[in-house]
Amino acid sequence: MIRSELKGAVRVLTLERPEVLNAFNTEQFELLAATLLHAGDDAATKVVVLTGAGRAFSAGADLAENRPPREDLKYGFQGCIDVLIDFQKPLLLAINGVGVGIGATICGLADMVFMAESARLRCPFSALGLTAEACSTYTFPRLMGPQAAADFLLGAGWLSASECKASGLALAVFPDEGFLDRVMQEAERLANLPLASLLQTKALMRAPHINAMKAANIAENKALLSLRGGPANVEAVTAFREKREPNFSDS
Repeated sequence: MIRSELKGAVRVLTLERPEVLNAFNTEQFELLAATLLHAGDDAATKVVVLTGAGRAFSAGADLAENRPPREDLKYGFQGCIDVLIDFQKPLLLAINGVGVGIGATICGLADMVFMAESARLRCPFSALGLTAEACSTYTFPRLMGPQAAADFLLGAGWLSASECKASGLALAVFPDEGFLDRVMQEAERLANLPLASLLQTKALMRAPHINAMKAANIAENKALLSLRGGPANVEAVTAFREKREPNFSDS
């Protein structure tokens, strides 16, 4: 469900669940964590690009997965986010289509974000009776400014690629045609530089924020756990499955 290809010194990771718009289920979080750890240890890999197969980057958490939390997971969602926080090599996102939930909040964990001109992002947590995740309550205010981040995380609306660039969530927007090739040019530009310099510079840039990001990850997951299965969340999921608008009048 994650294709890994080494192209020169750039490792391209492709989320491959196009039938569900690359939504994340439990196995996908486990695979992403394990694949990133492998890329981090691989001497041939200097830069990682994460993208999606088909017409979406990722539709977020798979709402069709209705299973109780598993105790046999090596990483889980929280562990996967910790792997992203700790990832030492340059991580570039090639957002080729829609990104929802973790498909949007992961922007705060990457070093550079590139978007196709037709791509757009949404953080639907309030509309699901939940709260934000993947450290976005910490990273988004830093990237976007407090008010723009509040509007994005609280309002559950869409941002176009151009709006994401203007807000600081994305570094650049490229045409849909040839999009991944254009991102690869940026990745190869980095990969032509000394790995030791890339690692040290990223570490210095991240150092003031690592502890805050990990604390946000823990706090957000506790908050998600407290809200998951609550009246608003149940109504939101039921409405999604019944293909109707939710009614939050009692929430």
